[in-house]
Amino acid sequence: MGRRFIRYNVVAALGIGVRLLAAWVLVSGLGLHYLVGTALAIEASVLHNFFWHQRWTWGATDHVFFRCVAFHAGNGLVSFLGAMVLMPLFVSALGVHYLVANILSICITGLLNFYLGDRWIFRQAPSAVTWPRG
Repeated sequence: MGRRFIRYNVVAALGIGVRLLAAWVLVSGLGLHYLVGTALAIEASVLHNFFWHQRWTWGATDHVFFRCVAFHAGNGLVSFLGAMVLMPLFVSALGVHYLVANILSICITGLLNFYLGDRWIFRQAPSAVTWPRG
C-alpha cells in the first residue's frame, strides 16, 4: 500500500497541474465563469488521472470501460461535488482566488478519492466495480 500511495500522489500532483492549467485557460483565458471552468477542468484531470492510475498506480489492465465509469462515479463525483460546494464558499464568501480555491478543494477531497480508488475502483478482485463491503 505504501508504494501505491506514493504513486497515487505523483499522479495526483500531475492531475492537480492539469486541473489548474485547464481552469486558468478556461477562466482567465476564455472568460468562463469560475464554476464552469472548474467543472471542465475537473473532467480533464479525472481523465488524466484515470489513465495514469489504471496503468501505473494500480497496474490494472482489465475492465477498462467499467473502471473508467467507476472512476468517474467515485473520484470524479467526489471532486465535482466537493468543488461545487467548496468553490463558492472559498471564492464568493471568503474572497479566495479561484485557483487557490481549487487547490483547497483538491486537498479536502483527495484522501477520500484515494480510498475510493484503492478499495473500490482498482481492487484486484474480479468484481472490481462493486461497492466496498463493510
